[in-house]
Amino acid sequence: MGGASCARTLAPMAEETRIALVRRARKINRALAETYPYAHCELDYENAWQLLVATVLSAQTTDLRVNQVTPGLFAKYPRPADLAGAEPADVEALIRPTGFFRAKTRSITGLAAAIVADYDGMVPKTTADLVKLPGVGRKTSFVVTGNACACDECRAGTGNHGANVTSPFGRPGITVDTHFQRLVRRWRWTEETDPDKIEAAVGALFPKSDWTDLSHHVIWHGRRICHARKPACGACPVAPLCPAFGEGETDPEKARKLLKYEKGGFPGQRLKPPQAYLDAGGRPAPPLGAG
Repeated sequence: MGGASCARTLAPMAEETRIALVRRARKINRALAETYPYAHCELDYENAWQLLVATVLSAQTTDLRVNQVTPGLFAKYPRPADLAGAEPADVEALIRPTGFFRAKTRSITGLAAAIVADYDGMVPKTTADLVKLPGVGRKTSFVVTGNACACDECRAGTGNHGANVTSPFGRPGITVDTHFQRLVRRWRWTEETDPDKIEAAVGALFPKSDWTDLSHHVIWHGRRICHARKPACGACPVAPLCPAFGEGETDPEKARKLLKYEKGGFPGQRLKPPQAYLDAGGRPAPPLGAG
């Protein structure tokens, strides 16, 4: 399979109609859903409160590193009220491995205090209220509302429903992280660079009910196959639909060596991944200090 022939096939995409773009985008999402049927949020969490804090901590670091520090953090500060009254130095010591630990300490203690003062100690239900919290933007709010349980116990930090949502927030959203931004531009879904404009442009291509799973599919593909520096084009399930085919390794054998993929036995980001992920051949991530 040569990059030149594929490039000739895909060149007309620059002139594709709006209908053709929508169809191609949805075909890509369906192909990714078949490749990653177990795609999920890769932060470990038991409730909406934990997911909110973990997502804030995930800025400028990996989900794995966050997952390695949050067990200790939540064991000491299980509820918003506990973290709101914490000594900053104690919090900093626990989250130091995530980087920018002083700024992140101010954010998570500040959002905890705001939740206690303004929302009766429970994570607010709406994006409009969530983004008022320190360190919380639209991306963070959509991670919470798209994946967590909105029951009172989970919003207060006392529930343990995890991904077993008994009371959904009912507000799907598109999580525009660095992987998402890179891939949607490679696929020519949009030329926007501002996250809010990317969110609007891509959201218009899909029904709202698809937004949360779409985010997981795209982010997983960016982490596992469509890497920033050297995408594994020759092993990519959406290569026939991709205008950027040829930016990375096109030889199938060489491309397979670039994969970071659970069916090859690689660990994911979570210390406690869902069973579907383990059934697909993935392995749990190691705890902090292991190996």
